[in-house]
Amino acid sequence: MKSFNYNKVLENLLSNPDIVEIAMAIQEYKGKQELFIEAKSDILEKMLEVAIIQSTGASNRIEGIYTSEKRLEEIILQKSEPKNRSEEEISGYRDVLTTIHENHDYIAIKPSILLQLHRDLYSFSLNTGGTWKNQDNEITEIDSFGNKSIRFRPLSALETPLAMENLCNEYNRILKEKTPYLRLFLIPVFILDFLSIHPFNDGNGRMSRLLTLLLLYQNNYIVGKYISLEMLIEKTKSNYYDSLKESSLHWNENLNSYNSFVKYSLQIILKAYREFSERVELLSDSTISKHQRIKNLFGNKINKINKKDISITFPDISLTTIERTLKVLLEEGYIEKLGNGRSTSYIRKNI
Repeated sequence: MKSFNYNKVLENLLSNPDIVEIAMAIQEYKGKQELFIEAKSDILEKMLEVAIIQSTGASNRIEGIYTSEKRLEEIILQKSEPKNRSEEEISGYRDVLTTIHENHDYIAIKPSILLQLHRDLYSFSLNTGGTWKNQDNEITEIDSFGNKSIRFRPLSALETPLAMENLCNEYNRILKEKTPYLRLFLIPVFILDFLSIHPFNDGNGRMSRLLTLLLLYQNNYIVGKYISLEMLIEKTKSNYYDSLKESSLHWNENLNSYNSFVKYSLQIILKAYREFSERVELLSDSTISKHQRIKNLFGNKINKINKKDISITFPDISLTTIERTLKVLLEEGYIEKLGNGRSTSYIRKNI
């Protein structure tokens, strides 16, 4: 029988110097986050809008649910109704994400609430949400030769309701006992166990990412509000799945190590805080012109950058100003243009 003993798990995590070092760096950024938030409220509102669009798109794409960028933005901003099943699921994710952003302090971590969130995830779909799985499921993988194999067997449908009750009880018990520092470790531990139970017929991955944001919010780590954690996960998807695989080995026998998934999750949170810090610093310096800010962005990057990248980094700069600045930088020979049409990007010339 699967059991949850988070006292022992946290002791093991605290003995890992790499994990502790990452957690300490996150704590430093957390201590500064109020300064970030006070920077420019109007700009942060735009960053929030961008993060919601990115998070909804990325989390669904991880699960193979797609729509165009134009349609994604229209759906997120509620300028259009969903036209197909993918867009229905995207609309449901948008609504749950909004619920978490606006009501995180009032959402209890208990089975009945998780079922409600899952129900809302499928509120636009013919699929029935809000119930535990009614059949056993398995997590499979396909190798480079196309051979399919079972990577992990979650708990059976029969075991799931009690396991979810025990999981939530253990999380809430430890949350009351431990310091905020240790609660940071607790979040990915809970998520790993949630994914290993795999409590729903569908939507487990998306629910896990929504719950990650919720738990971070509730423990006063607000970076996911302004920087899309889901997009950072999407960009490192292979590492995400590798860490899940490693940390779920022997999970059913209570012999798994949480280290790999916890380390990966904390690295994502740390990267988000670094991006948040850098972006706020760039946006807060009123002494630097918009032209110079865009030029500095190329100076600090060695990779290709497109107009959308610039717009996300500087939400206060209009598309017209971005295009005008790119034209000037091209004429100056500071950057060069790569590709055409929608695939157009720019890179700083080697001087």
